[in-house]
Amino acid sequence: MTSYADIMFTPEVQAEQAHIGSKGKFDRRYNAKQDEPLGAPEQEFLTSRSTLYIASVNSAGWPYVQHRGGPAGFLKILDPFTIGFADYFGNRQLITKGNLTKDDRVSVFAMDYARQARLKLQGHATLQNAEDAPDLAAQLVTEGEGRVQRVMTIRIVAWDWNCPKYITPRFDTQEMTALVGPELSRLEAENAELRARIATLEGRT
Repeated sequence: MTSYADIMFTPEVQAEQAHIGSKGKFDRRYNAKQDEPLGAPEQEFLTSRSTLYIASVNSAGWPYVQHRGGPAGFLKILDPFTIGFADYFGNRQLITKGNLTKDDRVSVFAMDYARQARLKLQGHATLQNAEDAPDLAAQLVTEGEGRVQRVMTIRIVAWDWNCPKYITPRFDTQEMTALVGPELSRLEAENAELRARIATLEGRT
């Protein structure tokens, strides 16, 4: 695996960095990540995601961003350099699938809006029909999501944690339940105790 900067900091990008005085300021950060697989924090983050954005490029040079989502755990770690997930029936445009037949390079944003965190990944993607890879489909399926139509795997060549500064916090139902659940239980217990006291007082009148 190479570093994220090796791939993304093209001469044109470095020229823009030089223009604002930021060229070279990232060297220490990225040089330490040469040939580095996904570590435990990255793997834990990815397997707990419910939202991904995957960018590919078509044969005319136009980029396309696809959203993929599912319950936490829909994204699987196949090995320290490979992630994958199942694609279920319903997608009929097949833009990403078509793009990958010409260029398998993709860029992925894995988002955690609640904690304002984002992991960026660069890699080579493969999207296969499930019937052509039954063992892989069985490995990537998520219980209760339906019948798998295709399976995507991405071989990671570089990754980077991104600045959380402008990520607006958003919470899904599960995250909201985790936040308010304990407080709601406490209030319900207090309410039950209060009702019991009122009932006792009413019984004395």
